[in-house]
Amino acid sequence: MAEHVLITGGAGFIGSRLARRLVDAGHTVTVLDALIPQVHGTNPRSTSPLLRSLDGIAEVIQGTVTSPDDLRRALSRATAVVHLAAETGTGQSMYEIDRYVDANVGGTAKLLDILTNTDHGVRRIVIASSRSIYGEGSYRTEDGRVVYPPHRADADMAAGDFDVHLAGEGPLQVIPTDEDAKLHPSSVYGITKQMQESLIMTVAPTIGIEPVALRYQNVYGPGQSLKNPYTGILSIFSTLIRQGKEINIFEDGLESRDFVYIDDVVEATFLATTRAEAAGGTFNVGSGVPTTVLEVVQALFEAYDTEVPTRISGNYRLGDIRHNIADTRRLREVLGFTPRVPFADGVRAFGEWVLTEPVEGDAYQRSLDEMAARNLLK
Repeated sequence: MAEHVLITGGAGFIGSRLARRLVDAGHTVTVLDALIPQVHGTNPRSTSPLLRSLDGIAEVIQGTVTSPDDLRRALSRATAVVHLAAETGTGQSMYEIDRYVDANVGGTAKLLDILTNTDHGVRRIVIASSRSIYGEGSYRTEDGRVVYPPHRADADMAAGDFDVHLAGEGPLQVIPTDEDAKLHPSSVYGITKQMQESLIMTVAPTIGIEPVALRYQNVYGPGQSLKNPYTGILSIFSTLIRQGKEINIFEDGLESRDFVYIDDVVEATFLATTRAEAAGGTFNVGSGVPTTVLEVVQALFEAYDTEVPTRISGNYRLGDIRHNIADTRRLREVLGFTPRVPFADGVRAFGEWVLTEPVEGDAYQRSLDEMAARNLLK
């Protein structure tokens, strides 16, 4: 059955590609996007390739999920909603608290309020949640128990101890985190994503709408913003390498993330939007493979066939986690999908694309200065 899908935040990295995937499969797409300068530049029609990629693909409404009027207009023909619109960035969320809560939680509340109190045709909502809601995620003790350690202490990290600890336990081994793990986010961003997911999964069934939650890991690939300093280390380090600048590696460089390629994320989201089996489900979307920051740097040096100086500084950011790896069994068992792109192949494709793009300014350093001024970067 052909759907009319509203993608909030649909002119972004994930949404623009998802729009094409849906249209290629015979569905119709409307995009609601605020086109913020941090992502799309000051004149989006000329500065945002992501926006231009939607020409002939989707109806684009410039507006925000914090505006009920914009939401009502965007929802007028929708039969499904993919709710991607959100302020992103762990570090920035720790000092722009009101903006993050207003957009992420308030926008989701307004969307649900309209769907609860007005006539509409929406039958499914897919919420883009995040691995950040797990906090430090799952670990195994020496005697084999699965535990969920608390956030790392500032005092420990200041002393150069960046590992995760649990009182009364010896060394802990990180293991893949499944969807039934404890939720205890360590940043304002993570808190807002947990609240978004909880609102959707609680309210939608009461009004006859099927909810689906996708907990994305670290999404990367061609088309990722190189302007926005909160999009992740692949973009940040790529810009530094192209500028010939030193890379400051935080902590000890052994902190790891689960990097998942954009094409795999789009396919998982497409299935969550269109497959009957997805209804009511919560799914991790990741590669299931950890990659350390040191490994990221080496992979980028190989992709660009050049190196710049690196410094393992011991700096750290409050709110950051040490590790997180997705357990993706449910995605495979319920939707029959396993992410296919290995990190080495994905970084190579990402690097080839980056080399076709202009070298961006150093917004990253400004973001670090803002955190340091608030004692969040040490």
